[in-house]
Amino acid sequence: MSGGVDSSVAAALLVRQGHPVIGMMLRLWSEPGSEADNRCCTPDAMAQARRVAALLGIPFYAVDAQEIFRSTVVQAFIDGYTKGETPNPCLTCNRQVRWDFLLKHALALGAQYLATGHYVRLRQHPSQGFQVLRAGDERKDQSYVLHVLNQQQLSHALFPLGELTKPQVRQLAAEMGLPVAERPDSQDLCFLGAGDYRQFLLRNAPQVHTPGPILDRLGQQIGEHQGLAFYTIGQRKGLGVPSATPLYVLAKDLPRNALIVGGIDELGLSELQAHNINWISGRAPASPLRAQVKIRYKATPAWAEIIPLGEQAAQVRFEQPQRDITPGQAAVFYSEDVCLGGGMIK
Repeated sequence: MSGGVDSSVAAALLVRQGHPVIGMMLRLWSEPGSEADNRCCTPDAMAQARRVAALLGIPFYAVDAQEIFRSTVVQAFIDGYTKGETPNPCLTCNRQVRWDFLLKHALALGAQYLATGHYVRLRQHPSQGFQVLRAGDERKDQSYVLHVLNQQQLSHALFPLGELTKPQVRQLAAEMGLPVAERPDSQDLCFLGAGDYRQFLLRNAPQVHTPGPILDRLGQQIGEHQGLAFYTIGQRKGLGVPSATPLYVLAKDLPRNALIVGGIDELGLSELQAHNINWISGRAPASPLRAQVKIRYKATPAWAEIIPLGEQAAQVRFEQPQRDITPGQAAVFYSEDVCLGGGMIK
């Protein structure tokens, strides 16, 4: 539970169905002095979750996850930017905090399942095992961030909102008398609060503030950047380079500490390498396959050939060049509505 409308309605639906339900909320790490700004566990959110649990008549536990969250999610975020990547902390959190640390706590309490308010569907296939499917509401689908789950974790998973739309969830919350019916969605990274990721990095990894050259594709210096961590592939604004035509970040050259920029016609790649791949079925395909691939959470799926390179790596070749292929983000594979898995863009 998070104190938001999605997890609250998920819990209420399970209670309505007759399940014995326990509410659990993670207390996550925040920068010292900024505890009230962590969007996932502010004092107000904790109070709302407790209130919902009381209305539903279920036990409620706050689970201290500050140390594991700091050492895994936040550290991976800092390390990723230090290496010139643009990491997605939600993937690390789902893999190591929610569906490992929290799941183990739930099972230790005697629970059989861990249910969340994610918009995703789950199906048990007779030969493929558990499958993760896109949500009924495609605009809210969160299968991208759950491609990290394995068969053992999915055997203990429930997603009560998988077939519902967001308006339906809010309507259910109102009908059930839940005080969170109109609570706004959280959009930003929880541990950044209202802050900017650049300022967070400067406070926690000051070494990222290492200025260097901005180069065009020919290697000519046309400006100076303030640190590679402060830019992402496809970025146009904030480059500070005068140009008659708009310039975009094309790549980062770590050995030279250089930012490579160019025109929109130069932006785009036809292939990528993915590593640390999780195949949800538990095994990599025996041969190349054609599938749709999302290179960011909100990206439009694009057709590509996926060529497995062992169990945990693959070459992905797109039928049309993709503009914003970014190391540190995930490439997630789909066969129609079924999420096959995915891995980190290398």
